[in-house]
Amino acid sequence: MLWRAISEELPGPKWAGLFAEYWPFYRKWWLKEGEPARPTYAECRRALKAHMPDLIPLYEDLCDQAGGGDLAARFLSFYCPPPYLSGCSQAVWGGKEPVMVRNYDYNTNAFDSLVLHTGWKGRRVMGTSDGLFGLVDGVNDAGLSISLTFGGRRVVGVGFGVPLILRYVLQTCETAEQAGEILARVPTHMSYNVTVLDRKRKYLTALMAPDRPAIITKAAVATNHQENVEWISHARFTATVERERYLLQRLRFHRDPEEKFINTFLKPPLYSHQFNAGFGTLYTAVYRPRKREMEHRWPGTVWHQKLDAFEEGSRNVLMPGIVA
Repeated sequence: MLWRAISEELPGPKWAGLFAEYWPFYRKWWLKEGEPARPTYAECRRALKAHMPDLIPLYEDLCDQAGGGDLAARFLSFYCPPPYLSGCSQAVWGGKEPVMVRNYDYNTNAFDSLVLHTGWKGRRVMGTSDGLFGLVDGVNDAGLSISLTFGGRRVVGVGFGVPLILRYVLQTCETAEQAGEILARVPTHMSYNVTVLDRKRKYLTALMAPDRPAIITKAAVATNHQENVEWISHARFTATVERERYLLQRLRFHRDPEEKFINTFLKPPLYSHQFNAGFGTLYTAVYRPRKREMEHRWPGTVWHQKLDAFEEGSRNVLMPGIVA
């Protein structure tokens, strides 16, 4: 699996080149239910203006870089996209240096495999890209880190794809409290659990849903259900309850040192080999918000990045368990 790390201060030729490369695949996915199933450009922009107005100038810049087309602009709004599912586990380790660790379990064929470092609108952000605008995890120059897991519910509603909401949080917030206010306010089209950790060791997990108000919790662990398991077959398949219990035990009773805790994510029951079912662990991410650093880890490989000294490059990563 080829991973790339790209840095560009403002939306420009690098991002435009990435969009031209990825767009044929994203266009096919975005239109898989037919164009009438997706909202119009006017509806998309109106929703952004209502819920994330600070993002409008950046959104318009990216639409211009994407060529100014109607479909691309609608896609980049992340408003009411097709439904999609993932696995994922995440936890906050509360040692001397607060750390957020997460596994991202998803389909290898529907993933950017891209780390983006940007200075858009004066805010430096780096994280794991989704849709070239959104992020599935990341950290900003205020020392705020964020990560998502799927919430394990079938309900699809009117709202935004959560990766754009994560981008919005990192572009506009400095503390977990500020992030919680946005996560409670902005509508999501599916259920997700979003964990944030700031440089002052404050953390929270927002249980977001399209059909009920978000619940802001002090949970340090999130897997693929919310307060109760609602989608039983998905819960069994992904072992969400077992993973949650395992992480809670590690945090409450074992009190592992940092490196040992991180390494638990690289082994079962947290590490998944179900690649051919679309739920294999694509990477483990480690965020140290005080240091504004991140790592992508795989068995035997660590790729370290600093927000203040980001290095572009690429890595070919062998994914254990993938059957050709």
